[in-house]
Amino acid sequence: MNQLLKLAIKAYDSFIAVANRAQSPLLLLIRLYWGWQFAQDGYGKLTHLDKVTQFFATLNLPAPGTTALLVATVEFAGGILLALGLASRLVSLVLFINMTMAYLSVPDDRTNFFHILSKPEDFYGASPYTYWFAALLILILGPGWFAVDTVVRRKFSPDRERAHSLA
Repeated sequence: MNQLLKLAIKAYDSFIAVANRAQSPLLLLIRLYWGWQFAQDGYGKLTHLDKVTQFFATLNLPAPGTTALLVATVEFAGGILLALGLASRLVSLVLFINMTMAYLSVPDDRTNFFHILSKPEDFYGASPYTYWFAALLILILGPGWFAVDTVVRRKFSPDRERAHSLA
Protein backbone atom coordinates (compact mmCIF):
# COMPACT_ATOMS: atom_id res chain seq x y z
CA MET A 1 0.00 0.00 0.00
CA ASN A 2 2.84 2.40 0.88
CA GLN A 3 4.44 1.79 -2.54
CA LEU A 4 1.13 2.50 -4.28
CA LEU A 5 0.77 5.79 -2.40
CA LYS A 6 4.32 6.83 -3.37
CA LEU A 7 3.56 6.00 -7.02
CA ALA A 8 0.33 8.04 -6.89
CA ILE A 9 2.16 11.02 -5.36
CA LYS A 10 4.90 10.81 -7.99
CA ALA A 11 2.33 10.65 -10.80
CA TYR A 12 0.45 13.62 -9.36
CA ASP A 13 3.69 15.63 -9.01
CA SER A 14 4.47 14.88 -12.66
CA PHE A 15 1.01 16.05 -13.67
CA ILE A 16 1.49 19.30 -11.72
CA ALA A 17 4.85 19.88 -13.40
CA VAL A 18 3.28 19.52 -16.86
CA ALA A 19 0.36 21.77 -15.92
CA ASN A 20 2.77 24.41 -14.56
CA ARG A 21 4.67 24.42 -17.86
CA ALA A 22 1.40 25.14 -19.67
CA GLN A 23 0.70 28.29 -17.62
CA SER A 24 2.81 30.79 -19.60
CA PRO A 25 1.64 29.60 -23.03
CA LEU A 26 -1.96 29.82 -21.79
CA LEU A 27 -1.42 33.34 -20.44
CA LEU A 28 0.15 34.30 -23.78
CA LEU A 29 -2.89 33.00 -25.66
CA ILE A 30 -5.27 34.84 -23.30
CA ARG A 31 -3.31 38.07 -23.70
CA LEU A 32 -3.09 37.80 -27.48
CA TYR A 33 -6.72 36.88 -28.01
CA TRP A 34 -8.31 39.28 -25.53
CA GLY A 35 -5.80 42.03 -26.24
CA TRP A 36 -6.83 41.80 -29.89
CA GLN A 37 -10.51 41.82 -28.93
CA PHE A 38 -10.10 44.87 -26.69
CA ALA A 39 -8.10 46.69 -29.38
CA GLN A 40 -10.70 45.89 -32.05
CA ASP A 41 -13.56 47.08 -29.85
CA GLY A 42 -11.66 50.23 -28.93
CA TYR A 43 -10.85 50.93 -32.57
CA GLY A 44 -14.50 50.41 -33.48
CA LYS A 45 -15.52 52.89 -30.80
CA LEU A 46 -12.87 55.39 -31.94
CA THR A 47 -14.10 55.24 -35.54
CA HIS A 48 -17.75 55.63 -34.47
CA LEU A 49 -17.44 58.05 -31.57
CA ASP A 50 -20.70 59.79 -32.45
CA LYS A 51 -22.70 56.56 -32.05
CA VAL A 52 -20.87 55.60 -28.87
CA THR A 53 -21.47 59.09 -27.48
CA GLN A 54 -25.19 58.81 -28.26
CA PHE A 55 -25.35 55.41 -26.57
CA PHE A 56 -23.52 56.72 -23.49
CA ALA A 57 -25.94 59.66 -23.38
CA THR A 58 -28.89 57.22 -23.25
CA LEU A 59 -27.22 55.61 -20.23
CA ASN A 60 -27.02 59.03 -18.55
CA LEU A 61 -23.23 58.75 -18.22
CA PRO A 62 -21.50 62.02 -17.35
CA ALA A 63 -19.85 63.88 -20.26
CA PRO A 64 -20.80 61.19 -22.78
CA GLY A 65 -18.46 62.49 -25.51
CA THR A 66 -15.43 62.58 -23.24
CA THR A 67 -16.39 59.27 -21.64
CA ALA A 68 -16.75 57.64 -25.07
CA LEU A 69 -13.31 58.89 -26.12
CA LEU A 70 -11.75 57.74 -22.85
CA VAL A 71 -13.33 54.27 -22.99
CA ALA A 72 -12.39 53.84 -26.66
CA THR A 73 -8.80 54.88 -26.01
CA VAL A 74 -8.49 52.66 -22.93
CA GLU A 75 -9.78 49.65 -24.85
CA PHE A 76 -7.68 50.31 -27.98
CA ALA A 77 -4.36 51.17 -26.29
CA GLY A 78 -4.98 48.77 -23.40
CA GLY A 79 -5.68 45.93 -25.81
CA ILE A 80 -2.41 46.52 -27.65
CA LEU A 81 -0.44 46.73 -24.41
CA LEU A 82 -2.18 43.63 -23.04
CA ALA A 83 -1.32 41.62 -26.17
CA LEU A 84 2.32 42.70 -25.95
CA GLY A 85 2.48 42.03 -22.24
CA LEU A 86 3.67 45.57 -21.49
CA ALA A 87 2.63 47.05 -18.12
CA SER A 88 0.37 44.00 -18.01
CA ARG A 89 -0.94 44.16 -14.49
CA LEU A 90 -1.56 47.90 -14.54
CA VAL A 91 -3.27 47.66 -17.94
CA SER A 92 -5.30 44.68 -16.71
CA LEU A 93 -6.41 46.67 -13.68
CA VAL A 94 -7.57 49.55 -15.90
CA LEU A 95 -9.35 47.17 -18.30
CA PHE A 96 -10.92 45.29 -15.37
CA ILE A 97 -12.28 48.56 -13.94
CA ASN A 98 -13.46 49.58 -17.43
CA MET A 99 -15.37 46.32 -17.84
CA THR A 100 -16.77 46.53 -14.31
CA MET A 101 -18.13 49.96 -15.24
CA ALA A 102 -19.54 48.46 -18.46
CA TYR A 103 -21.38 45.92 -16.30
CA LEU A 104 -22.67 48.61 -13.97
CA SER A 105 -23.62 51.20 -16.62
CA VAL A 106 -26.02 49.16 -18.73
CA PRO A 107 -29.22 48.40 -16.77
CA ASP A 108 -29.56 44.75 -17.88
CA ASP A 109 -25.86 44.06 -17.31
CA ARG A 110 -26.03 45.78 -13.90
CA THR A 111 -28.72 43.34 -12.85
CA ASN A 112 -26.62 40.47 -14.19
CA PHE A 113 -23.57 41.72 -12.29
CA PHE A 114 -25.40 41.51 -9.00
CA HIS A 115 -26.54 37.97 -9.83
CA ILE A 116 -22.94 36.76 -9.48
CA LEU A 117 -23.89 34.44 -6.60
CA SER A 118 -27.65 34.08 -6.83
CA LYS A 119 -27.95 33.44 -10.58
CA PRO A 120 -24.42 32.99 -11.99
CA GLU A 121 -25.65 32.10 -15.48
CA ASP A 122 -26.88 35.69 -15.82
CA PHE A 123 -23.52 37.00 -14.61
CA TYR A 124 -21.38 34.99 -17.01
CA GLY A 125 -23.92 35.34 -19.81
CA ALA A 126 -23.58 39.13 -19.89
CA SER A 127 -21.54 40.62 -22.74
CA PRO A 128 -18.79 42.21 -20.55
CA TYR A 129 -18.07 38.93 -18.74
CA THR A 130 -15.35 37.41 -20.92
CA TYR A 131 -13.46 40.70 -21.19
CA TRP A 132 -13.84 41.25 -17.44
CA PHE A 133 -12.62 37.73 -16.65
CA ALA A 134 -9.65 37.87 -19.06
CA ALA A 135 -8.49 41.14 -17.49
CA LEU A 136 -8.92 39.62 -14.02
CA LEU A 137 -6.84 36.56 -14.95
CA ILE A 138 -3.89 38.63 -16.17
CA LEU A 139 -4.24 41.02 -13.23
CA ILE A 140 -3.94 38.16 -10.74
CA LEU A 141 -1.70 35.66 -12.55
CA GLY A 142 0.53 38.14 -14.39
CA PRO A 143 1.55 38.06 -18.04
CA GLY A 144 3.64 34.87 -17.94
CA TRP A 145 7.08 34.31 -19.42
CA PHE A 146 6.23 35.37 -22.97
CA ALA A 147 5.68 39.06 -22.30
CA VAL A 148 7.62 42.28 -22.73
CA ASP A 149 7.23 42.83 -18.96
CA THR A 150 9.10 39.61 -18.23
CA VAL A 151 11.88 40.34 -20.72
CA VAL A 152 12.40 43.83 -19.30
CA ARG A 153 12.29 42.60 -15.72
CA ARG A 154 14.77 39.79 -16.44
CA LYS A 155 17.11 42.14 -18.29
CA PHE A 156 17.12 45.04 -15.86
CA SER A 157 16.30 43.51 -12.49
CA PRO A 158 19.25 43.39 -10.08
CA ASP A 159 17.68 40.33 -8.50
CA ARG A 160 17.05 37.94 -11.40
CA GLU A 161 15.57 35.24 -9.14
CA ARG A 162 12.96 37.69 -7.86
CA ALA A 163 12.20 38.73 -11.45
CA HIS A 164 11.68 35.07 -12.34
CA SER A 165 9.21 34.55 -9.51
CA LEU A 166 7.20 37.67 -10.42
CA ALA A 167 6.61 36.63 -14.04
